[in-house]
Formats: sequence, C-alpha cells, structure tokens
Amino acid sequence: MVEALIPKETGVGFRMAKEEPPSTSKDLQELQKKLSLLIESIQNNSKVVAFMKSAVGQYLDRHPFMALTVLVFVVMSAVPVGFFLLVVVLTSLAAFVGVILLEGLVISVGGLSLLCVLCGLSFVSLTVSGTIIVSYVMVSSLVNYWFPPRPLTRQNSSGDCQLAMKSADLEGLYQE
Repeated sequence: MVEALIPKETGVGFRMAKEEPPSTSKDLQELQKKLSLLIESIQNNSKVVAFMKSAVGQYLDRHPFMALTVLVFVVMSAVPVGFFLLVVVLTSLAAFVGVILLEGLVISVGGLSLLCVLCGLSFVSLTVSGTIIVSYVMVSSLVNYWFPPRPLTRQNSSGDCQLAMKSADLEGLYQE
C-alpha cells in the first residue's frame, strides 16, 4: 500500500492520504502458487521419495494424524533428549576422574526424569496435533464458505446433457 504525505493548508503538519488496498484474491492466488511450488519441491526431493517408498513412509501416508503426532513429538522431544545426552557426556567425563557412583545416580535420575518428560510431551504432542487438525478443518471450512469454488464447466441450455452423456457411456459398455 502506497501512502502519500500531503501538506495541510496551514503548512504546519501533514495528513495521510491512503489509496485503496490491493485485491485480496490476487494475493491469495500468489500465495497459493508459492505454496504449491514449495510442496512440489519437497515432494520431488530424493530423500523424501526414498522415505515415502519405505514401509514407515507408506504407513504415515495412510495415517496423517499419526504422522503429525510423530512430527510434533520428535520436534518437542529434541531439547530434553539433547539435555539428557549432554548430562550423560558430562557425567561420563566426571567418571574418568573417579566419580563412578555419582554417574550412575545422575544417569538413573536423568533417565527417569527424561521418561517423565517424554510421557508428558507425548500427551502434549497429541493435544497440539488435535488442535492443529481441528484448526485446519475450521479454517478450510471458513475459506470454502467465504470463497466458494466457482463451477469449472458451462452448462448447456437444455439441461439433458449429463443424461445424454450417461446413456452414451452405458451404451458403450453394453456394446463391448
């Protein structure tokens, strides 16, 4: 949006003159085009293609809610697992100095703490995935309500076009 500063008649201050906002449908089409190019580049990646051909990839392709839950869980559990591995490395270094009992205690407590955190994160990831799915359904329903799809075909004035096509298809099936 372009704004122009126009001096007031008194010459003391300025006032803002605004132009009309650009068309939102043009912006939505441009955004849709960019998103489709991004999705296409991800789907054509050789690593993604190899993963999608594996048994796990095909299972997650058939179960999108499970795929979203696994993705959210992996992303959210990266930090606690990283901290746990850091503690393991640091206590292993301390073990070389001679504190073997402390290492066992810290790794045991850390392992139990990690187990509790991962159980909590699994519940949170299920909740977040459910929220994302519900939000997606609501937003797509609202977008379809606000911007209904336009019909792609023109209808004939006679209205019997579809019946004629169906009867021609059926005649072709019976002749074969």
